Amino acid sequence: MNSISAFLHNTVLISAILGWLSAQIVKTILYAVTSKSFRGERLFGAGGMPSSHSATVCALTSAALMIYGVGSFEFAICVIVAFITMYDAMGVRRETGNQAKVLNDMMESFKRLSDEEMTDDEKLKELIGHTPLQVAVGALLGVLIAVIMCRIRGYV
Repeated sequence: MNSISAFLHNTVLISAILGWLSAQIVKTILYAVTSKSFRGERLFGAGGMPSSHSATVCALTSAALMIYGVGSFEFAICVIVAFITMYDAMGVRRETGNQAKVLNDMMESFKRLSDEEMTDDEKLKELIGHTPLQVAVGALLGVLIAVIMCRIRGYV
């Protein structure tokens, strides 16, 4: 089996990639609907609903569970990576986004005092973390993607 074929038949990896991709597409659509404007950056950007971090690691973990079983080292590694990733998305990354918002507001206030406006390049990214709901929805999306992929490939 050549490398490309092996890659395309790696259900665990493809599930994770599709988990990320589906979350990014949903996130972009939801952003466009709620803000009434399309931002292509949302296709690759972090933060927002649903969490693509959670969708990716939960698709990875769920596929590993269905293919290798609960007692496998593959599943064990995926569970640990998933917990770390989702915890970080709700904790450190979310707080970083909150701090960026405060700093951007402060900088805008300082700029207004000198009759200047902040450019988009000067602003810190605020959408980099996730709420618990965004993480939960991403996790459910990832599990759904893995179940679909494993059924298509005959593992379930």
